[in-house]
Amino acid sequence: MFKKSLLGFCALFFTWGFGQTQKFKVVLDAGHGGKDYGAVYHGNIEKNIALQTVLKVGAILEKDPQIEVVYTRKSDVFIELQQRATIANKSKGSIFVSMHCNANKNQAASGNETYVMGITRNASNLEVAKSENEVVTLETDYKIKYDGFDPNSPESVIGISILQEEYLDQSIELAGRVQEFFTKKTSNKNRGVKQAGFLVLRQITMPRVLIEMGFVSNKEEGEFLNSEQGQNKLAEAIAGAILDYKNEFFNPTNSNSVKEEIKVVEEKPEPTIEKNIPAKSNDKGIVFKIQISASSKELATVPSNFKGLSPISVEKSGKLYKYFYAAENDYKIAKQKLEEAKEKGYTSAFIVAYKDGIKISITDAIK
Repeated sequence: MFKKSLLGFCALFFTWGFGQTQKFKVVLDAGHGGKDYGAVYHGNIEKNIALQTVLKVGAILEKDPQIEVVYTRKSDVFIELQQRATIANKSKGSIFVSMHCNANKNQAASGNETYVMGITRNASNLEVAKSENEVVTLETDYKIKYDGFDPNSPESVIGISILQEEYLDQSIELAGRVQEFFTKKTSNKNRGVKQAGFLVLRQITMPRVLIEMGFVSNKEEGEFLNSEQGQNKLAEAIAGAILDYKNEFFNPTNSNSVKEEIKVVEEKPEPTIEKNIPAKSNDKGIVFKIQISASSKELATVPSNFKGLSPISVEKSGKLYKYFYAAENDYKIAKQKLEEAKEKGYTSAFIVAYKDGIKISITDAIK
């Protein structure tokens, strides 16, 4: 539980994006646009649905005086992926939210999912990333601008060079909330939080997510996505998730503190609400763990719930439960444990590090 005495408690999650401005800046990115139609099925056009929903999300957020909304586009224009990143980074945004619609040759596929940046070999995740990345072929000299990137090559998607852990935890926090609010506001299938290599996310220097709001290839779901009622529900869910995230991780009173490793929970005039201390381990010295999943559901940490992996530990951060496999002092052994987790099916697993129980970057831990 967080009280005033805990406002100085050291933890991760306070990013430079929060420290640079008195307002919480939300960069909203409507996918595709102009000559890039995105997915088109049954008369439902992705670029239009994305833009209409983004504008609805922005209208809700702009009612909060603590929020400033930045749009990568507000009309039907073609914006290059690199330019979207430039807009976001120049604005010194707090978070970046890119909104899209999914499509599949199997027109029965349905549901929503939210992606964070990452390398994955999961076939379905790769296909989604390849589909969204194909827009670069409409750009002049795209192979030069994107270091020889080929949207049709799985190796290109897997090999996108990024700082894997930069803002990953915060991105997962935001993505988890999006999926949670989708479940509250719609009856659509929750396909969960996933990782994949999206070009539009790779150069963004803030917590960032890409939302696939549903399948335009599914006739019934496409009608929902293309309807005023459907877009209103989606917008309410996405805006609700953003506000929930903002209320937990943003405190404008600390706006002059740049890159402080402090998590501050905004004090409210209402009765005290219990909050959970973020990722913290009881182990002394440098310890590496493997984060295998993050969920809004609490599970018993027994091997049978985690495909036989043991030991499993859990930490609650906000409304998410984060599950970890192993606790090693040697980074090489931790990498071996990571491979074990991936072989068990946790393809989006990654290594996290602690020093005397406080989460730190992998780079600092190795040093």
